[in-house]
Amino acid sequence: MMPLFERRHKRNAREPREADMIKNRLNPRYLAALLALVFVLGGCAQLSMQTDQPRTADVALSLSDQAGSVEEAQRYLLKTADRFQSEGMHEEARIILRSQQLATPVEALKDLYFLLAMRGVTSLEDRAWAGELAEALNVTQFAAYREDLIDQALNLQLQVYELAGRPLNIALTLISQAAASQTADAQQLNDRIWQALKRTPDSTLSDEGQSAIGYDTQGWLELAVMLREPGLTPEDQSQAIRDWQYNWTGHPAASLLPSELALITLLAQQRPERIVLALPLSGPLAGAGAAIRDGFMAAFYHDETTADLAIEISVTDTYGQPFNALYDQLAKDSPDLIVGPLEKEALSAVFNRNAMPVPLLALNYDDSGKRAPARLYQYGLSAEDEARQIAERLNSEGLHQTLVLIPSGGWGDRFEKALQARVNETSGTILHTERFFPEDNLREVSADILGINVSRQRAIQVEQTIGQDVEFEPRRRQDVDAIILVAQPTIARQFKPLFAFYFGGDLPVYSPSLVYEGRPDPSRDRDLDQIRFTDLPWVLDEKNEFRSAIHTPFPGMSGQIGRLFAMGADAFHLSTQLPLLDQVDGSSLEGQTGTLKMTQDGRIQRTQRWAYFNQGTPKLLPDVPLLSEEGTNTNQEAEQ
Repeated sequence: MMPLFERRHKRNAREPREADMIKNRLNPRYLAALLALVFVLGGCAQLSMQTDQPRTADVALSLSDQAGSVEEAQRYLLKTADRFQSEGMHEEARIILRSQQLATPVEALKDLYFLLAMRGVTSLEDRAWAGELAEALNVTQFAAYREDLIDQALNLQLQVYELAGRPLNIALTLISQAAASQTADAQQLNDRIWQALKRTPDSTLSDEGQSAIGYDTQGWLELAVMLREPGLTPEDQSQAIRDWQYNWTGHPAASLLPSELALITLLAQQRPERIVLALPLSGPLAGAGAAIRDGFMAAFYHDETTADLAIEISVTDTYGQPFNALYDQLAKDSPDLIVGPLEKEALSAVFNRNAMPVPLLALNYDDSGKRAPARLYQYGLSAEDEARQIAERLNSEGLHQTLVLIPSGGWGDRFEKALQARVNETSGTILHTERFFPEDNLREVSADILGINVSRQRAIQVEQTIGQDVEFEPRRRQDVDAIILVAQPTIARQFKPLFAFYFGGDLPVYSPSLVYEGRPDPSRDRDLDQIRFTDLPWVLDEKNEFRSAIHTPFPGMSGQIGRLFAMGADAFHLSTQLPLLDQVDGSSLEGQTGTLKMTQDGRIQRTQRWAYFNQGTPKLLPDVPLLSEEGTNTNQEAEQ
């Protein structure tokens, strides 16, 4: 990285050559001699702001006191921070840029300060600093720089807003860029603006809409708010988009809709009309198949637009039938979509095909590692999705060293593999993983994973060495930030008190949805208090229109059966939006099982809600940990 300032440096006669400095930096004799020389010469070897290049931020801050004015001192510090950044010394540069001397940059140096600060934030991925800087930045800041720096400044500014969790600022910055640039790719810009607006919370979008200035900005915000109306079907959305285009004919997005919205208008006219549900309705999975079928049909009848469409849904029992042959048989009738199968073995059977003549929305995931044939999509309630989200939440909260308890078995194997992969990607560390069976001595399992048994063994070795008894108080290992507990409620209710008994009560505990039965049970779940867990919107959302609407015709849809019912409902909504998720990067569906997105290989990934147990009752947490204005973690505020 080249510094923004021109490098000019005249070496002082008493200054060792840089090569010698590097060579002798860790030499104790050299350091001792250097300290002695400084002691003997005293003030005679004083550093100068004009002639010396400091190697630490503290020295630079001290030398800035020699400046004759505030502007001169700040210019010197910015020049030094620029040099530090160009040499990869971003931590030292951060000390300077966040120092009291630069708390209020003079007007002539503000733009330079912001550019260096943005570079520092993004290089260090410092989210706290990003939040502070985002407050000070104007969305048009990038336009203040000379032509050869504008693109760099724009990219840095967008990265700062991303780190700060400010999608609306990203959208407003891109809107400003679209208005100022004659060369930018208009379609790409409109797509990026729309995706940023989609990630903006409703309250933020509404507040900004009250004070928005500018025709382009107002148009974008109105479009985003219009499509946030709950319960909109693709047909409703298509009509709303056309109405918006008519009212905002001069808007840059009216003639060049974001790709996602253009596809929505097309999808409304290409909705599948003949759908086959291929599910196990007899045999050991009959209960799961029936719950998914009922959820699918409930979502279909709850969708008011289906009354005007000639949609035909047929149901086939897959139990005892080789699915490859069954698929060929169903495809002869040329349906628009087949939904199923549920069994992993049945899904594996179709992976050897080169292509699917009829699109298939499978309700499970293949673990073979094979590439899925075209037009085969995979969706389900996978353990891997929850493992990924736990790892991401720990990383976002700065908890990087974890202990993990996972039940033995194939399900636990998949969870552990996905968790380990995502932890590695976020630079975290799993210190120890303990696999257990429900019948194990959970007291011993808890003592073992918290290091109590190691502590006891160490005390025994000391006694054997010195030949006498010693007073001993066991200690848990001290390098742990959090515990990941994967266990059913009956087991988790035993583990949580044991963590406290073995001095781990202060460690935060994170769990997948397995820890919650899916219905409030405060008297039994008090032992789970403060455990943070992820689960479906169907389970955790306090107000859910669809759940309320089906309560009478489908009573008792809670717990695991309720989760499968919600999965069936989302399978119906996915049936109308598979091309959208497949063809438009960043597109998503807000479903009963989470926010649904599609990967490049046709797998649907879910992002669930977060909650924690408070007096035995689940309480919602923010989806992403945010810092409040006072710098306090909002998760902690929610728990008080």
